[in-house]
Amino acid sequence: MRCVIARFPFDLTKSGVMASMKGITSELVTGEFVIIGRRHYPAKQVGQVVTRQDRRDFSTGEVLRAMTQLGFTCRTRPTAPSEPLADPYGPASATLDTPPVRLTYGQV
Repeated sequence: MRCVIARFPFDLTKSGVMASMKGITSELVTGEFVIIGRRHYPAKQVGQVVTRQDRRDFSTGEVLRAMTQLGFTCRTRPTAPSEPLADPYGPASATLDTPPVRLTYGQV
């Protein structure tokens, strides 16, 4: 399949991409990634290996679009919240020197 990445046309096949990525150790996945076989590879790493270009020359979107067209599964790693949500009743309860009262749905 003909794919354009970084304004250059590439004739890529699913088997060719799998062969290119064989033996490549996956880097740490932090954002968008491509599942090739049973491994998760960062999209930029796949683009670099397949096109032999610098990662700054193409976008993640170009690689994801090409890999999706070839039939690979592409996903985004969900980010975990950095800190738990603050308790809105805590400061008021501390001021009144009473334990916080929480009503659940259906309780009146």
